[in-house]
Amino acid sequence: MTPRLTAGFWVQAYLTRLRLADIPAFVVRRGDETAGAVLVKQSPLDGTATLYQREFDLLTEARRWVRVAQGPEREMDERLARERARDPDLWVIEVEDRAGRSLLDEPGLDG
Repeated sequence: MTPRLTAGFWVQAYLTRLRLADIPAFVVRRGDETAGAVLVKQSPLDGTATLYQREFDLLTEARRWVRVAQGPEREMDERLARERARDPDLWVIEVEDRAGRSLLDEPGLDG
């Protein structure tokens, strides 16, 4: 079994990768430092947004990021508000990049 990174450590590493790529990103909601789930909102700054969350396959123990919703940014913000109300340990990261980059498909960010 591959050791898991804490949520807080993963978030800091992710923000560093984004910063090195000159992609603005912000922690909108700080979750549980150890085991909180992470949602990423990618905004191309055109009034739309895409939400991503990590999916875990129990059989293969593989993790990957999947798109869970896409649409008007207002609707994505409403969905995030519902998720935050349900899960007090949830982290929310907002990535703002006109080209739509989130870097979630890069090696090492599945952890």
